[in-house]
This record gives sequence, structure tokens and C-alpha cells, in this order.
Amino acid sequence: MSDSTTATPEALSDDEWRSRLSADQYRVLREHGTERAGTSCLLAEKRAGTFACAGCGQPLFEQGTKYESGTGWPSFFAPLEGAVETTRDRSFGMVRTEVHCARCKGHLGHVFEDGPAPTGLRYCMNGAAMAFEPA
Repeated sequence: MSDSTTATPEALSDDEWRSRLSADQYRVLREHGTERAGTSCLLAEKRAGTFACAGCGQPLFEQGTKYESGTGWPSFFAPLEGAVETTRDRSFGMVRTEVHCARCKGHLGHVFEDGPAPTGLRYCMNGAAMAFEPA
């Protein structure tokens, strides 16, 4: 089996993803699900460190870019360079910008243009899609 730090959709079968991830992680990362607002333990995480993809370990966001958005999901104003990619999401009768891991393509959440300076962006992420690595 491939090492989790180099996992790609092409390298892992659906069964391998299911065996690596919890049911919630699988639903969010592989099936584009959304966790209920206010349920992530990462929402209150304030220690120095890095938020990484729960699917492949790719570092995604530094703690210093996290802020309290009041939405009920961990929010950030900027990802690490090259860590995420975006696509158009036309589900639920609206157009949003989906954010996914640049390495394994796992669904992380969405980005909106109502965030704080300096970017004006709000990366609204599912905590189930991430793991926290303290500094």
C-alpha cells in the first residue's frame, strides 16, 4: 500500500481510502460531505502548529491564518502556498468555490470572499478533513 504522505486518488482504491479514514473523514474528503456546524474539535484549536489534510498529511494552513468566523467551521484567511486547489461547485442550486487538497484531491470545504484582511478570503474548512500538528 502507498505511504499516506504520497497518497493520490490514482494510487489508492476506494476500499483503501475507506480503510484509512474514519466514516466522517471518508464522507467529507471522498464524497464531498459537510460536517455539522460547531462539531469539530479543531474549531477551538489555538496552539501553534499546522493544519494538515487528514487524507494524506499535506500541510494546508498555519495556525496564524486561522480566525473565528462565527460560522461554526474552522476558518482561515490563507492556505500554505501550493497546498490547496479550487474548483467550481454547482451543487445545491448555487455556485461556490470548492477547496480540495492539492496532493490527494480530498474535499476540504469552500472559500468565500467575506474574510478578513489581508486576503479578504474565508477558507471555511471541515475539521473532519484535517488533522492538527502542534509546533
